[in-house]
Amino acid sequence: MENLQKLLPHARRASLLTGRFLLGAYFFVPGITKITGFAGMSEYMAAHGVPLIPLTLSLTIVLQVGGGACLAFGYRTRTMAFLLAGLTLLISLFMHDFWTMEEGLEAAHETQNFIKNLAIMAGLLYVAGSERKTDSSAVTGSRS
Repeated sequence: MENLQKLLPHARRASLLTGRFLLGAYFFVPGITKITGFAGMSEYMAAHGVPLIPLTLSLTIVLQVGGGACLAFGYRTRTMAFLLAGLTLLISLFMHDFWTMEEGLEAAHETQNFIKNLAIMAGLLYVAGSERKTDSSAVTGSRS
């Protein structure tokens, strides 16, 4: 039991670092694909009625690539988590609008994506609202 108690702080640190890195990667990778597929993503956004596509897509890319990298590596963790939660909300409302679709496979798929994004937002808001001493960035000594 004593050995287990000694391992818990290390397991906690590893969990926080891994979780933060995976959350960051969740945004970073799609941000890169939006750069390489800018035209296709613009068309997809237009089909969903997103306004000011060149601006909104560019801002999305900056937030996903920059914010994802910052989150993954522990720079301004809480601020980036809050911004990415807001971005996730906007993406969910515009791009996963299951309530505008007829029942069927596509509506079910968009409902699943919407609910998944709510879970991601919950994790991001948890990070954003955490205290510095329990914040995942405290594990590496970086500032939030």
